[in-house]
Amino acid sequence: MSNSESENLLRLEAVSRHYVQGDQVVCALEDVSFTAGRGEFIAVAGPSGSGKTTLLNVCAGLDHPTAGKVWLGNRDLSGLNRHQLAKLRLEEVGFIFQAFNLIPVLSAEENAEFILLLRGVPNRERRSKVRALLKEVGLEGLERRRPGQLSGGQQQRVAVARAIAAEPKLVLADEPTANLDTDTALSLLNLMERLNREHGTTFLFSTHDPRVMQRAHRIIRLLDGRIESDQKLAVPQS
Repeated sequence: MSNSESENLLRLEAVSRHYVQGDQVVCALEDVSFTAGRGEFIAVAGPSGSGKTTLLNVCAGLDHPTAGKVWLGNRDLSGLNRHQLAKLRLEEVGFIFQAFNLIPVLSAEENAEFILLLRGVPNRERRSKVRALLKEVGLEGLERRRPGQLSGGQQQRVAVARAIAAEPKLVLADEPTANLDTDTALSLLNLMERLNREHGTTFLFSTHDPRVMQRAHRIIRLLDGRIESDQKLAVPQS
């Protein structure tokens, strides 16, 4: 790698992702290259169908490039098997899905602590951390409710809490504020900014939301699966 692991957490090299639909080949991503350093706060913007969700899935190893390579730290994801990729995601990556992907039979608290449970965090520490986090995202008093008893916005907050509870090195967030009112969205963005600032967590958002783009330190714009622009912005001083 041209840069050390301490400088670059994520690197994409000429990544393309093509799908076959019927008798057509759809180019979801085409020759995408960029690096994300530790502690960056990046928004990936673009119209629907521009490749934002595919890009995040490829970065997480949930989808595989047709061509090119994805590196997380010093690891080439194409060289890892399914078990190794799952272990890498468990230890280093938080993912906020647009469809929430909560476990229906678990409560909000149990969903939020699920990654910590898999990591072997002791019960008392796990519960204490998750309850404080759910309070911070505005879900105090709803900890015992299952996803079916929560609104879309409340489910999104549980998904955010689950993704950041273990303080991963990288958080990939697919439209994380899409179902939230302004106050809740700003509260979550404040929380993510704090994790970014205090723990050096790298955030990569796909978004249409100007509230997210206003907080970003960098905006990568996609159009038809290609990077149209990559703009670094002034980082607000705390």
